[in-house]
Amino acid sequence: MTKRIFISLPVADVAAATAFYEAIGCTRDPRFSNAAAASMLWSDAVTFNLLSHEVYRGLTPKPPSDAKATSAALFALALDTREAVDAFAAAAIAAGGREVHGAEDEGFMYSRGVEDPDGNGFGPFWMATDTMPSEAEAAL
Repeated sequence: MTKRIFISLPVADVAAATAFYEAIGCTRDPRFSNAAAASMLWSDAVTFNLLSHEVYRGLTPKPPSDAKATSAALFALALDTREAVDAFAAAAIAAGGREVHGAEDEGFMYSRGVEDPDGNGFGPFWMATDTMPSEAEAAL
């Protein structure tokens, strides 16, 4: 079986969250989606499960966190180009997300920081592994 990751996120409004995730390039899988949950395919290996708070509470005895007030995880998403990073950030902001930080350019790596409408953090980035600094250079 191919290794995959399914990331379950509590969301206040499943329909609004679905529209946001479609805007950043995910595809809704109707087989696992309804009014209370949406399965959003980012790639063949990564799926975001957008769950109403009621559905999320069925998975854990812990209450859903308020990602606008606290941070439990940040999701770094590798993209193919710097332009793709900028396009991702622009789509996220246009779809109701928030920019956390603008472009950070390290030469070999380029990134942005955005949040979805529920406050979940994403760091789209591009990295040229062939021009990364060596371990010794990185330690300086």
